[in-house]
Amino acid sequence: MIKVRNLTKWYGRTLAVDDISFDVSEHTVVGFLGPNGAGKSTTLRILTCYQPATSGWATVDGFDVFGQSLKVREIVGYMPENVPLYPEMRVREYLQFRAALRGIPKKRRSAAVDRACEQCWLSTPEDMTARRCDQLSRGYRQRVGLADCLLHEPKVLVLDEPTIGLDPTQVRAMRDLIRQLGQDRTVLLSSHILAEVEQICGQIVIISGGKLVATGTPAELRKRITGASRILVEAKGAEPEEMAAVIRGVEGVSRVDLSRAGNWTRLAVAGAADADLRADVAAALSEKGYRLRYLSLEIPTLEDFFVHITYEQSVRDGRAAAAAAAPAPAGEAAM
Repeated sequence: MIKVRNLTKWYGRTLAVDDISFDVSEHTVVGFLGPNGAGKSTTLRILTCYQPATSGWATVDGFDVFGQSLKVREIVGYMPENVPLYPEMRVREYLQFRAALRGIPKKRRSAAVDRACEQCWLSTPEDMTARRCDQLSRGYRQRVGLADCLLHEPKVLVLDEPTIGLDPTQVRAMRDLIRQLGQDRTVLLSSHILAEVEQICGQIVIISGGKLVATGTPAELRKRITGASRILVEAKGAEPEEMAAVIRGVEGVSRVDLSRAGNWTRLAVAGAADADLRADVAAALSEKGYRLRYLSLEIPTLEDFFVHITYEQSVRDGRAAAAAAAPAPAGEAAM
């Protein structure tokens, strides 16, 4: 549905997007992640035809975002991070106006506005459609922006930080709505809430320093930083070192660290990568008659991978900048 190849964007001497390429499949919710200043919003504005790239190309549903921008806008709904509204207009009036700009026939506009308002909880539990836009909270402004995106029933939704300003209940409802929209649309979602992205996205694209640094499913990305497996155990019934010695005797265990948890002993057990030693550890402790209160396998999160991969990229960028700034050797300077 979306194809990006060698996309590059310069702002003067600042390189915002550096030769990135990726694909987004149809009917998929894709998380587009990166630290502040990574180039996420610039890439989204290029894909939605709000600004041109310096080089490279991109298509949406086969339409070129540079040469066929009007066709792309017909099939894309874009909600920027800061939703621009006309403050003096009422919500329904604003959405009717936006429906007209999107070319929706007059006889269908009211139905389109009603449908979008219902989907975005603007008409329930209290009717917000009669309020002026400058009287709306940040959360309701986000809802109006999403309703605007849905008016023309686009094939592709591009959402930049859609849950900013929403309370926890609204965040959950927004998450459910995005998941539902992804069943028959392609959704490209930019967010800093990694746990949220991990729950609703089937594919992740991560950029840092303007460069593409990782892409894949959440499970695939988590596996890339899986080193030694780690089990947390809480038990009692003997001296801590005695219990640690029993666990060290389990095949596959490479290390056991001890700490206290009240009257219980906490043991952090390291093993081979991808090994799940919980059953063997529990059996060894049970055989000795020790009481087991807690046993858990630590699983890397998307946040762990995000921090790891963006840190590595920042280190590489720092080294490259230092090398570029270093003076040339005297012999080379003379040449």
